[in-house]
Amino acid sequence: MASWLLTAAGPESVPRIRKRPVSVALALLVVSAFINYVDRGNLSIAAPLLKTELGVSASQLGILFSSFFWTYTACLFLCGWLVDRVDVTRVLAGGLLLWSVATAATGAIRGFAMLLVMRMVLGMGESVAFPCYSKILAEHLPEQYRGFANGAIIAGMKLGPAAGTLGAGMLMAIFGWRPVFIGIGLISLLWLPAWMKWRPRMETVEHSRECQVSVVDILRQHKFWATAAGGFCVAYPLYFTITWLPFYLVHERQLAMSEMVNKAALYYTVDAGAALVTGWATDCLIRRGFGIGVVRKSAMAVGWISAAIGFLGCSYATSHSYSAWLIVVAVGCGTGNACFWSFVQTLAGPTAVGRWCSLKNGFSNLAGIICPALTGFSVDWTGNFHVAITVTAAVCVFGAMVWVFFLGELKPVIWGHSDEKTYGYVVGAEENYDSNIRNYKRREVSL
Repeated sequence: MASWLLTAAGPESVPRIRKRPVSVALALLVVSAFINYVDRGNLSIAAPLLKTELGVSASQLGILFSSFFWTYTACLFLCGWLVDRVDVTRVLAGGLLLWSVATAATGAIRGFAMLLVMRMVLGMGESVAFPCYSKILAEHLPEQYRGFANGAIIAGMKLGPAAGTLGAGMLMAIFGWRPVFIGIGLISLLWLPAWMKWRPRMETVEHSRECQVSVVDILRQHKFWATAAGGFCVAYPLYFTITWLPFYLVHERQLAMSEMVNKAALYYTVDAGAALVTGWATDCLIRRGFGIGVVRKSAMAVGWISAAIGFLGCSYATSHSYSAWLIVVAVGCGTGNACFWSFVQTLAGPTAVGRWCSLKNGFSNLAGIICPALTGFSVDWTGNFHVAITVTAAVCVFGAMVWVFFLGELKPVIWGHSDEKTYGYVVGAEENYDSNIRNYKRREVSL
């Protein structure tokens, strides 16, 4: 792939960087997303065992699942300032250190209250991940390569629950859930020395300009609120599957633990594959001259309508046909997730992407507070998952409508203070964005 900084702007306006293989740095970002979601999803895999050991109800499990998002969401409103002003690679390293230690500690503690605390600490650490990813990609990759990069990160994110469900689930069945939490948390720390060696480091020619885009500037943009609403609709089905899919398969579909881990792992693997293929395909179409907005929005529409159909089919299917509908859900969610972060990277640009991403993620991840708890209460109330799955399908349909009809043109926001040129396109010349992308191909380093 091209070097970390590909630019159509003149060399006088560009920071110098130490060249490092982009494949290594991107692979490490993908691995960190993988670790993130292994650690995040472990509790849902352990839920059937946890329920038996601690005697907790479905409602209490829902509270445990959602407690992660209390601190995760709150910290997202703060970490945008950090990401835009501090070395983003060090912020990511610090976050991974915190969430790995929290995962290991979860296996060593006892009692519902301390589990609740560790889930909240985990949320604090993981809150920096996606703002950091977006900041790095927005600064160092042009539009026509972000689809694959974002798709690869999403694939890593989805393979985390797949590996966690299959590998950790089997290990939990043999050794119990506590040793597995401790082992995964400690092994995750091995990522840190590799990242500190291969992270993208920049040597700026002149002192970097402090981000001048304020929170108020971002909140005034109607496109910000569209991405926040759309992000909520992306997050809701994601957190439904991550937190409740194992429990659904065991208690609704009467699967044994060994069968459950195979089904759930297949779901997450298909989801990851769909994200990777969609990211690659959208980049190819953009490089061939198709409009960025048309390509990205089409992927969102196809993905989330397909996911909604799959959810409804899975809810009312028989024990012999629900697996096929679950695959439809996986393909739809993977397709819809692939381009999600590229919207924010395009709209905000490198100047404001950290803060925009954090604010948007803060509002969007209210779904993480609502979905796990609401699902738990509805399952206790009705005795099944029909209501919870129908609500999730409705959210998917609304999300498709937001991305297609409410967002407007997918063009960079014109910030009043923006420099004439920045990484890969002209900010402040919104109407020329697509032509800049086409002209950029003449200057880029080929993959």
